[in-house]
Amino acid sequence: MRSVIRIAKTIDDAVSEALSELNVSKEDVKIEILEEPSKGLFGLIGGKDAVVKVTVVYDPVEIAENFISKLLASMNIRAVAVVKKEEDFIKVNITDINSTDMGILIGKRGNTLDSVQYLLSLVLNKKKDKYIKVLVDVEGYRAKREETLIRLANKMAEKARYSRRSVKLEPMNPYERRIIHSALQNMDGITTYSEGDEPYRRVVIQYK
Repeated sequence: MRSVIRIAKTIDDAVSEALSELNVSKEDVKIEILEEPSKGLFGLIGGKDAVVKVTVVYDPVEIAENFISKLLASMNIRAVAVVKKEEDFIKVNITDINSTDMGILIGKRGNTLDSVQYLLSLVLNKKKDKYIKVLVDVEGYRAKREETLIRLANKMAEKARYSRRSVKLEPMNPYERRIIHSALQNMDGITTYSEGDEPYRRVVIQYK
């Protein structure tokens, strides 16, 4: 387990420095106070700083790395998973993967990739009070998919405006539906809403 020892004027300052270096939350560590701070004689002579040892007992980056590595191995996929933590967000980018394996991992319209992301989210948030958001991507697939969806949204919005009739898109997951709604939210003469039940819920583009 990773741990650091930090010295500061107060215990809180020492703990804060340790958490920043380890890039983890306070709920994910064990804190040991090695020395209490003291002001010394008359608050001037012989004062001591606080000394704390902070040990990581729950590391979401390590957990994500282990989970993805085992998952890829079970799927006989050779690739490299780069895991980064940004505040309360775990981002996984899978690289160095051949086109065949990439297609398998992404699945139809990203369904398999979404399932991997969902499973990792369950693992990371098990018995956790503070929710950790998760994003799993493969070679920039999600950015490319977002560009494709925005182009589709604009094209179908023009169709709805020209025909003055509603246009129903194919079923999409919540993430992709949000991209459609966001892309068209400020377009004149167009409104969007979702209809149907998961996993067949779809966006409807309506001329108003």
